[in-house]
Amino acid sequence: QVQLVESGGGSVQAGGSLRLSCAASGYTYSGYCMGWFRQAPGEEREGIATIYQGRERYADSVKGRFTISQDNAKNTLDLQMNSLKPEDTAMYYCAARPSVSGTLSCGFGSYAYWGQGTQVTVSS
Repeated sequence: QVQLVESGGGSVQAGGSLRLSCAASGYTYSGYCMGWFRQAPGEEREGIATIYQGRERYADSVKGRFTISQDNAKNTLDLQMNSLKPEDTAMYYCAARPSVSGTLSCGFGSYAYWGQGTQVTVSS
């Protein structure tokens, strides 16, 4: 029932910025971990950032450059990407999973719902 649709991908030069958005439905704000993942051709999927109850976690590869946020009123999950590098080129996915009672912050495992992805290409 949970549905996720990403948007905002595109092509940008190194050092530039992009903001990705994920329109979410069929979920509750307080009951789900939300996250962003990415996958480049021939590589494994990488968890980038998660958010739960305002608490954020980031992969070392993007920490300090990317910011995840959640807008409850608009039912959107956003990813602000600054200082983009060519190695950031990948298909980016929005994901969600039910949170576990007592969760303080969410890791990158066991996400059950996924969007279709949006392509981000960063040129040198």
